[in-house]
Amino acid sequence: MTGEKIRNLVIALIAIVLSTAIYFGFQTQGAATSLEAQVKQAMPIEVALANGKPTLTEFYANWCGSCQAMAKDLALIKQKYAQSVNFVMLNVDNNKWLPEVLKYRVDGIPHFVFFDATGTAIAQAIGEQPLPILEANLLALVQNTDLPYANRTGQTSLFEPKVTATENSDPRRHGVN
Repeated sequence: MTGEKIRNLVIALIAIVLSTAIYFGFQTQGAATSLEAQVKQAMPIEVALANGKPTLTEFYANWCGSCQAMAKDLALIKQKYAQSVNFVMLNVDNNKWLPEVLKYRVDGIPHFVFFDATGTAIAQAIGEQPLPILEANLLALVQNTDLPYANRTGQTSLFEPKVTATENSDPRRHGVN
């Protein structure tokens, strides 16, 4: 065999080995634990907030490493709490969810919003959540108690400016003409 034939054979063998490794690598991530599979199984937000059960909504993106890393733990949680909690997933890259992204002030992902049984947002958590923390929050959500590892969400006061701008007003004068 010539050097060129040996090189081509080695390249072909490497390509076969890499293709096989990639194929089996994708197969090792369980069907139900992949982020994409969970998205397909997620409940529509309109249904979840109206059916009388507490809800966990996850804002995610397919490219998010933390979202991908949490997929396996979330699959376990979803299996365990499927009867008592709704699970909703909203992709921040989909403009359809822009009103929700703005309403819940999603500025990092994964971003979790916890809703009580009436559909009221009661707490939020941002970033990768360890399984025990996520489970403790869900248990508290089901038991209708304070979530131990999430930031509370509450009403904010409405802002009513005392000064109205006019066409000739100078913003540097703070409403004083």
